[in-house]
Amino acid sequence: MDRFARHLELERGRSAHTVRAYRSDLAGMLGGLPSLAALDLAYLRRRLAEAHAAGTSRATLARRAAAVRTFTAWAARAGLLASDPGARLSSPRSRGELPEVLRADQAAAVLDAATSGAAEEHPEALRDLALLEVLYATGIRVGEACGLDVDDVDDERRTLRVLGKGATERTVVFGVPAAHALRRWRALGRPALARPDSPPALFLGIRGGRLDPRVARTVVHRAMAALPDAPDIGPHGFRHAAATHLLEGGADLRYVQELLGHATLSTTQLYTHVTVDRLKVVHDQAHPRA
Repeated sequence: MDRFARHLELERGRSAHTVRAYRSDLAGMLGGLPSLAALDLAYLRRRLAEAHAAGTSRATLARRAAAVRTFTAWAARAGLLASDPGARLSSPRSRGELPEVLRADQAAAVLDAATSGAAEEHPEALRDLALLEVLYATGIRVGEACGLDVDDVDDERRTLRVLGKGATERTVVFGVPAAHALRRWRALGRPALARPDSPPALFLGIRGGRLDPRVARTVVHRAMAALPDAPDIGPHGFRHAAATHLLEGGADLRYVQELLGHATLSTTQLYTHVTVDRLKVVHDQAHPRA
């Protein structure tokens, strides 16, 4: 398992978070295996069946199957297995269901409240506002936001250079409110938190280090809790909202794919089910037989 983890990190460029997730999923599939030589297709199918009977969700089953397929393919190439038993392992398709999506008016209310909270220019309030604006404006992942450096911001073009999954780099754009929040944070908030040994991170924690994703999640949940009747969502909920609101506003699906950093268009298409109302409006306006 340690060799496989090093392969994921060093050869495939996977993040520490992804490596931990692989370890967890493989522990769920291979726990109790007497030896690697005992690993075969029947064993893998039985473990999936047991997990299904125990009430494990389709999405989790699909993720575990994907993890074990990656592991067995690597083990076969490394000579640890005579053949690849995971190559024929199928798994239930995830339904691709999304959590409740933040409405545009709710997103505006959350950001307005954060703007009011940053009026007194407290460093943490300025940082939280800038973080919320960036997450909603760009739809980037929380880990990507926490991984941003100051030099990744292009004020003139209003773009961010983002390092995504698999060490892939992309450029995302943001609007005027996010630009304003970022300028205030860098001018007034960040210098108050920065220390001589602080990293060049765009977002800093209260001790001057790079902002931890767990703290960023707390920031989002706290902002949502202050809004009555709003869904309790985290940073990924902001990502869903950004994609959904772009599509509802008429953005091209491939543009949204590029913005979110999805490897395949099918992943981005998961967001289209929440825009049916807009499709109906367009159909009524444009189709001759509507």
